[in-house]
Amino acid sequence: MAVLEPHPARPPLTSDPVDLRVSALSRAAEALLRQVGAWSQIVARGACPYEQMMVWDAATLAGGPDTLLFDAAEVGEPNLGTIAENVSIAASTLRCAQQAGVTVYSSALQGLVLRPDVAEVMIEGRTLRTRLVVAADGAESPTRRFAGLSESIEDYPQQAVIAHLTTQLPHAGVARQRFLATGPLALLPLADGRVSLVWSTTPDEAVRLLACDDAAFSARVTEASAGVLGALTVSSPRAAWPLRRFNARCYQATRVVLVGDAAHLVHPLAGQGVNQGFLDARRLVAELGRALHAKEDIGDARCLGRYARARATENAVMGAALDGLYRLFTASDTWIGSARRTALGLIQQVAPIKGLLIKRALGLS
Repeated sequence: MAVLEPHPARPPLTSDPVDLRVSALSRAAEALLRQVGAWSQIVARGACPYEQMMVWDAATLAGGPDTLLFDAAEVGEPNLGTIAENVSIAASTLRCAQQAGVTVYSSALQGLVLRPDVAEVMIEGRTLRTRLVVAADGAESPTRRFAGLSESIEDYPQQAVIAHLTTQLPHAGVARQRFLATGPLALLPLADGRVSLVWSTTPDEAVRLLACDDAAFSARVTEASAGVLGALTVSSPRAAWPLRRFNARCYQATRVVLVGDAAHLVHPLAGQGVNQGFLDARRLVAELGRALHAKEDIGDARCLGRYARARATENAVMGAALDGLYRLFTASDTWIGSARRTALGLIQQVAPIKGLLIKRALGLS
C-alpha cells in the first residue's frame, strides 16, 4: 500500500503557533481517528473539545428566546466535537499510516492509466501498479481529472476570512455562530483560550478586512459578533479563501474511487465538510473489508459501486441542506428573516427535533 503526498505535513512543534486552518471534528470522526491511533497525537497538540454550540440571527440577541443552543448533555455525550488544527490531523494520520507499513512517496501524480485489471500510477521516476486508486487529493484533485470524472460546481458570492482572536470574556467551551446579512460569523474555541474566527462575507468586504490594520479589524469583528465575548483582539495573521460547492457526478471510475473533498465540497457554515470526508473513508473501508472477506477484487466495480451509491446520496443530501441554510440565512426578505428566527426558536423548544439535529452533527445518526 502506498500514499502519494507531494507536501507531507510536518508534525507541529510545541513552539509553533496554532495553525490558522482548524476543523470541527465530530464524535464520529474522533472515533475513526482513535481507531487508527491518530487521536492521541491530535489531542497532545492542544485540541479543544466544545460542549455547546450557540446559533443566532443578527436581528436577535444572543441567548434570547430565538437562540438555538445545542448541548452535548442533552444527548448524554461528553462534547459535541473537537476543534483541531488541520496540520495536526494531517501529520498524525500520515505518521500512523507509515507506522502501519504504508509507503509514502513525496511525489505528485503525473499520470494515470486505468485498465480493467490494473491501474498504473505514474510518479516521478517510476510507475506503480495497483488494483485500486483512492483519490483523496482535495477539491482540485488531479486524480479525478486523470480519471475523467466530472463535477458540478457552484461558486458562492462569499469568501471566508480566518484569524485567531483573543477574547475579553472566556469562551467556556462554546462554539458560537451569528448569522449576518452577508453570511455567518463563527467563533470556535481553542485550547489556549482564544477563538478561531471563520467569517463568511462578500469578496469586497473580505478584501477590506484583510487590508485594514489590526486595531480596525479587531473593532470590526467585535461589532460583527455583537460583543458576545467582549472585546476581540486579533492575535494572528489573517487569510481568506473563496467558497464554493461542488459534487462529483460519479464517485467511481475503472479502479478509481473518490473520497473527501475530491468528491464533494460544501459551505463551511456547519463545519461538516471534513466530517463528511471521514464518513466517506469509514464507509469505503467497510466495503473493502467486505470484498476481501468474500475474496472479491477490491477494485471491482461492484465493490466500488456499493460505496459510491451510499456516499453520493448522503453527501448530496448534506450539500443540499447546507446550501439551503446558506440561502435561508442570507435572504434579505423581511418575512424570510422573521420565519428563520421563528424556526430557530421552535427548534430550541422541541426536544426530539433538537436531539436529532445534535446527533446528526455528532455523526451518530
